[in-house]
Amino acid sequence: MRKLVLLVLFCACATTRDERPAIQAAVDDWHRAAAEANESRYFGAMAPEFVFLGTDATERWDLASFRAFAHPYFAKGTAWTFTPRERHVMLSPRGDVAWFDEKLDSATYGECRGSGVLRRVNGAWKIAHYNLTIPIPNDLAKRVVEMIRAATPSNH
Repeated sequence: MRKLVLLVLFCACATTRDERPAIQAAVDDWHRAAAEANESRYFGAMAPEFVFLGTDATERWDLASFRAFAHPYFAKGTAWTFTPRERHVMLSPRGDVAWFDEKLDSATYGECRGSGVLRRVNGAWKIAHYNLTIPIPNDLAKRVVEMIRAATPSNH
């Protein structure tokens, strides 16, 4: 009886290991794959239900449409580079879903923010959702909103 109890305790402890390093590595490799224009590795890091929300209000891509959009960039050998400099990772109580937010640097867009969700797929962490934004300082927000409204047709 005592051996069974120890085994149960061991199993419970084994399933609560900290997955954050593996999640950090998965997201870092995803960004690196884009910077290296490695299309198969970049899209291989995504879950089948992947959704990408881009900086433009019209950009909500499922996996197939995002890959079709991105393919010409990868084919030229120059995708995009976002360098993470700060990331916060949280895990679900069961440890099978994680979400994160991160600050990124981009030569093209400056400081950006990303947030996303990962889930375990066949034992590996896969990105299921990613949202890329460009933070706007509060003191500039009204001017930026005015610029967007001026550039957007009234039926939008």
